[in-house]
Amino acid sequence: MSVPRTIGRLALGAFLLTAGISHLTWARQEFLAQVPDWVPLDGDTVVIASGFVEVGLGGALIGLPGRRVAVGWLTAAFFVAIFPGNISQYVTHTDAFGLNDDRSRAIRLLFQPLLVLWALWATGAWRDRRR
Repeated sequence: MSVPRTIGRLALGAFLLTAGISHLTWARQEFLAQVPDWVPLDGDTVVIASGFVEVGLGGALIGLPGRRVAVGWLTAAFFVAIFPGNISQYVTHTDAFGLNDDRSRAIRLLFQPLLVLWALWATGAWRDRRR
């Protein structure tokens, strides 16, 4: 792995660890606002579960470099799986994380695909798939 990819993988891992811990602590209400009404589970359960998943993925990105390709695909899939929450926040005009208007919520939607690409690039998952 190249140095930029390694740095990208470690940075993404740190980002996910921080986000996961925030799900479980100080930003729980903000994340709860993003759980779509149509999800058939208790919103707090979804926030807690996704927080644990983020902590696990972040830890794996940092601590399991030998499994980086598999973790990269799992991380990308996770980012795809949570995208409906971001769409719901936009469609329902829900304020959270300082996204208090439709323009800022729409801009945030554009960043989710970048997270997917970041996970695939930083872990070499996409490159490995093409081989």
